Amino acid sequence: MLTASIGTLTAWLVAFYDFPFRNSLQWLLMLPLAVPTYISAYAFVEFFSFTGELQTLVRTIGGFQSPRDYWFPEIRSLGGTILVMGMVLFPYVYLSVRTMFQFQGSNVLDSARVLGAARWRLFFKIILPLVRPAIILGVTLALMETLNDIGVVEHMGTQTLTFSIFSVWLNQNDLAGAAQIALFLLVIVIGLIAIERYSRGERKFHEAKATSSKPKITRRDLVGSSKYIAFLACLLPVILGFGVPVYVLGKYAAADISGIFSPQLVEAFFTSVSLGIVAAIFAVIIGLLLTYSLRVTNIPILQKLVRIASSGYAVPGTLVALGIFLPLATFDNQLDGVLRSTLGISSGLLLTGSGAALVFAYVVRFMAMAEGNLSNGFNKLSPNIDMAGRSLGRTRGQVLKLILLPIMRPAIIGAGLLVFVEVIKELSATIMLRPFGMNTLSTHVYDYASQARVEDAAIGCLLIIAAGAVPVMLLLSVGER
Repeated sequence: MLTASIGTLTAWLVAFYDFPFRNSLQWLLMLPLAVPTYISAYAFVEFFSFTGELQTLVRTIGGFQSPRDYWFPEIRSLGGTILVMGMVLFPYVYLSVRTMFQFQGSNVLDSARVLGAARWRLFFKIILPLVRPAIILGVTLALMETLNDIGVVEHMGTQTLTFSIFSVWLNQNDLAGAAQIALFLLVIVIGLIAIERYSRGERKFHEAKATSSKPKITRRDLVGSSKYIAFLACLLPVILGFGVPVYVLGKYAAADISGIFSPQLVEAFFTSVSLGIVAAIFAVIIGLLLTYSLRVTNIPILQKLVRIASSGYAVPGTLVALGIFLPLATFDNQLDGVLRSTLGISSGLLLTGSGAALVFAYVVRFMAMAEGNLSNGFNKLSPNIDMAGRSLGRTRGQVLKLILLPIMRPAIIGAGLLVFVEVIKELSATIMLRPFGMNTLSTHVYDYASQARVEDAAIGCLLIIAAGAVPVMLLLSVGER
């Protein structure tokens, strides 16, 4: 409800109205998406706690001496967890709704205005039904991220099924119990997807005129107090979702700037970069094979298999880790047993101990991003290009290599970049599958935060945020075209 409300309201304001700093706020509203949820939780606890800036200001203004003298909501609670997740994930709804507004002509809205619809009636009776699919899409993505989370709920003291899988497996060493909880959570995930598709049914909204002839939405100037209310309504989510984490972590990082050269952080940085590059390469190669196969063939079963192969993003990282660990660990043990009995040598944990399992998990989880980006790129290319190449005696492989791939370079780079950055941010699968002694940026930050040493993790947090800001700007530039 929080992500849907904030995302829809802010998208409506920047799409339909002009108010102070509207041009800046329309892209600033995307920035909270660059902050991983667990990093936002660390910053919120520091900022809203008794020793944080906000309560210090309250005590200074009110002249209070102790927490018994005044009431302040507890940030480490279910409500605090919801606030953190909502402030970081609302851009999913904002982006999808804003994009739909950009493609939506003003015919329906102009007709409603002519018939006397006031501003709020126009919003509730016309605009909300039109953008309902976009709202559901954004909320579904936010729900998937919520189900995937481990770092926020642990730091905020909230019990969830996802964290229970992590705790039962690693803390209680009960793999079977973790698998049972994971199976139940998987049923919930499948149920969410089924409910979303059922709720859409066969509903479709379209205009009679062609897209090219749709009159663009004309923004109206807000006057009086309305323009300041709209400005604050768009600014507050930016401050809470992006400003608070950057301020808190930036303050800690500035106090210990030399920490950027610490051996642990440097090693974690290069490990994350290496894993991200390898995972991005594999995801792009497999994504190209899948999307090009659909382009040159028309086999129904293949389309279903591609959809299944790219559905990993809907599955929480803990489930992906558990599903991958069981067969790979079995393979490692059986291979080691065979080599010991026949050759007298040990292969050790060939897959689960080398980082290969991590790369596998990343490709499974983020294949949807690579496949979706590449599919959009192929869809923009006319099939006549392939036919022209084939008519000149080239094979399908040669057409792909010599003609399509050079044209598809922006889509390929974009797909690899998105996967790379998601790998940098990923925590739940990484913390469960990382080999002993291996640290990434996300686990480096998590290890310090779990010891209540957020200030020591500040530089690592800022590096992750900086990496996350790159695809946000990419998404924004795509949306503007």
